[in-house]
Amino acid sequence: MGDIIIWLLIGAAAGAIASAVVPGRTPGGMIGAIIVGIVGGLLGGWVLDALDVNESLTWIGSLVVAIVGAIIILMIMRRTGVGDGDQGGGTVSRI
Repeated sequence: MGDIIIWLLIGAAAGAIASAVVPGRTPGGMIGAIIVGIVGGLLGGWVLDALDVNESLTWIGSLVVAIVGAIIILMIMRRTGVGDGDQGGGTVSRI
């Protein structure tokens, strides 16, 4: 249970910092920022694990990795328009 709380705290911090660095609105507000931070941490951890570097990280290193991962995710979301409120379907023409 303690690990989950730590993940949430690091995710919240990483998401908040990434949201401040990447211009634009974070979908979902504060909850969305936490989710982006957690997913960013997972992405960064996966990359570092593939490079066999993950074992030597402290919590500060984990936070930095989560921030970088969250920034990458937010940049992809901004570029693709995910979470911008557009439900798809385009415009409706009335005759």
